[in-house]
Amino acid sequence: MRILIAEDDLASRKYLYKIMSAYGECDLTVNGLEVVEAFLTAWDLGHPYDLICLDIMMPRVDGIKALQAIRDLERQKKVKDEARAKVIMITALNDKETVFNSFETGCEAFAAKPVDTAKLLEVMRELGLKV
Repeated sequence: MRILIAEDDLASRKYLYKIMSAYGECDLTVNGLEVVEAFLTAWDLGHPYDLICLDIMMPRVDGIKALQAIRDLERQKKVKDEARAKVIMITALNDKETVFNSFETGCEAFAAKPVDTAKLLEVMRELGLKV
């Protein structure tokens, strides 16, 4: 499985990497612009991401805008819904509007910080990812 971790906080990024690297090849980004660039590069190389763990509050481009760009690129490339990257939004913002906006933009799941490892793995299984 190919995984992209997008997190600007070093401790959170290392924590997610430690968990996720047991389940696949992980790439790391620290802002929303890098997320979109990494997504495009992986796609162009023929190795798209299966899972993107995407923080909402990031510099340059926030996670919601990065997700919007990813979903727009998938539509342009005519990616079927079942082949789209699964996206888990991860954030300290746990208000209803943020959660609604995340799902409205196209994420499959939402995890509040601090991330509960057992719950994260359960969500990955529910999304059909090999865990």
